[in-house]
Amino acid sequence: MIVVLEDPMANAAITSKGQITIPIEVREDLGLKTHDRIDFVKEEDGRYFIRPKKGSIMNLRGIFKWTGKPVSIAEMDEAIAAHVVEDWARFERQRSE
Repeated sequence: MIVVLEDPMANAAITSKGQITIPIEVREDLGLKTHDRIDFVKEEDGRYFIRPKKGSIMNLRGIFKWTGKPVSIAEMDEAIAAHVVEDWARFERQRSE
C-alpha cells in the first residue's frame, strides 16, 4: 500500500536524448551526488520507483573463489605485462597479414 502525503514535490522533463535532471530536492533527500547511480525498480502494478544504488567495491569481496597461492602486486604486474606483450605481438601479426 502506498500512501501519498501530498502532491508531487518535484517533476522533471525528458530530453530528446532520453535524459532527465533529478531535481535538487530529490537528490538531497536521496543523498545523491554527481556520478552516483540509481536503480529503476518496477512494481507489480507497473509503477516504477527510483532508489540510490548504494554499495562499495568491497561488497564484491569473496564472490570469486581463489584456491591458488596468494600473489603479490609485483607478480600481478608481471603477469599483466606478459599478457600485454602477447596481445601486442598478436596484433602485429594480424596487422601484417
